[in-house]
Amino acid sequence: MHEAGTADGSVTDGPGVGDPGVGGPGVGGACTGASGTSGSVTADDVEYAVRLAVATLRRAAAASNWNAKAGSLEWDCWETVEHLADDLFSYAAQLGPQSPPSDTHVPFAWTRRRPDGPANVVFVDRAAGPAGLLQVLEACGALLTAVVRTTPPTVRSHHVFGAADPEGFAAMGVVETLVHLHDVTEGLGLGLGSTPEAGLCDRVLTRLFPDAPTDTARWPTLLWATGRAELPGRPRLTQWRWYGAPADERQR
Repeated sequence: MHEAGTADGSVTDGPGVGDPGVGGPGVGGACTGASGTSGSVTADDVEYAVRLAVATLRRAAAASNWNAKAGSLEWDCWETVEHLADDLFSYAAQLGPQSPPSDTHVPFAWTRRRPDGPANVVFVDRAAGPAGLLQVLEACGALLTAVVRTTPPTVRSHHVFGAADPEGFAAMGVVETLVHLHDVTEGLGLGLGSTPEAGLCDRVLTRLFPDAPTDTARWPTLLWATGRAELPGRPRLTQWRWYGAPADERQR
């Protein structure tokens, strides 16, 4: 579920694999709806991020070019949303067993539809069109929301970036959703509309990116941390990763 971020923002094999692009939508007013401005990342935050993504992408007409590249990724917009849905499904699946795996992924069979496409379990019937694509995204987001909400905080499950608790998987789901929404809106020429809520961005940065600057605007900093943007005095990252384990369990 995540290897390492590369210069084009992509991440190598595994379910739940994130990717970035350059630049980003405007840094204007904040969206509301996430759970508070400080503290833990929660199931409510996952729900907020997915609802923001679905509502934003519904503004794209059915005739939009979903085969356009998603930002700086090598994947097209349709593939990137499929990949995002697969991320959310995979994170829920990692927490699902009574005894979650400590050293590997739940053994779903991943496949690629083309050699350079994402390796997924989840694929969407193209005949269902963009509405069907977004319904699958919404459904997978609901799965992760429900699992995070009902899993005890003492549970740990394997992730290549550190064995994570439910909060860690929630934070990963939020990051994947927000940054891939950035990628896809850039590819579709949509514009993000409103900047994701600063408190939510701060919570996921604190949870997953301990080396990220704390004195910069939160949404641009999340784009920077995932290799999608520059910050003043800080060039765009060509390699990046996050830390999924709780802070006192991290191996760095």
